[in-house]
Amino acid sequence: MRPKKSLGQNFLIDKNIIKKIIFLGKIKNNDILEIGPGTGNLTKYLLESKKSNLTLIEKDTNLVLSLKKNIVNQNKVQIINNDILKFDLEKKIKSNTIIFGNLPYNISTKILTNLIKFKVWPPKYKRLVLMFQKEVAEKIEANFNTKNYGRLCVLTNYRLRIASNFNISKNCFYPKPKVDSRLLVFEPINNSNYEIKNLEKLEDVTRILFSNKRKMINKGFSKLFKDASSVAKKIKIDLTLRPSQLTLNNFYKITEFYEKTNNL
Repeated sequence: MRPKKSLGQNFLIDKNIIKKIIFLGKIKNNDILEIGPGTGNLTKYLLESKKSNLTLIEKDTNLVLSLKKNIVNQNKVQIINNDILKFDLEKKIKSNTIIFGNLPYNISTKILTNLIKFKVWPPKYKRLVLMFQKEVAEKIEANFNTKNYGRLCVLTNYRLRIASNFNISKNCFYPKPKVDSRLLVFEPINNSNYEIKNLEKLEDVTRILFSNKRKMINKGFSKLFKDASSVAKKIKIDLTLRPSQLTLNNFYKITEFYEKTNNL
């Protein structure tokens, strides 16, 4: 099966890495959903390691035909030929589902964002076992006041915690990509310190404040609030700071207040 560059297909072929990924998934009697199973290299081991249902979502029609032909125990597997970005995943999955995915580099952040923005929280999935381009993973894991700290880190950390991680060499894939990958294992959390009902408000705040990453946040803050200086004093935010100098809690506090004022 020839990989399609247009779909960002790089198939994981290292069996030791595959086994490590499944181990970190901590599968017991959970239902499993795999995003982009490709040629089924991970799928085969998932089938061996579990007794529950397995759902595969694959966009490439040729790969779907190949999976249907080659997978044993078809009665335990549901194969859906669909684009994950257009598929209503929240309605599909069952409680305590574990989601695996060797995500195409070009849409990995969009897939993660969609998983974070489920309408009902906590979500039905128990764990996310996802592979990213190493540089993207480093942005997700970044600490504040570092060069990688940005919108993706702020959004992810509001609803997910990273339980495990490890790097994967580009030599473990076919065709070999130009960059290394990194696996991140996420578990959902409830952020009880802040009440943000609409995650799009957090996206708005981070987009505006990070739009000028090297400049002070005072101008961005003025776009969010009419009386920026009084709001800043009320919620104890220093307007001379740059976006990367704001902690995660700073962003959540700003968003919480922004959501309240925009709902009045």
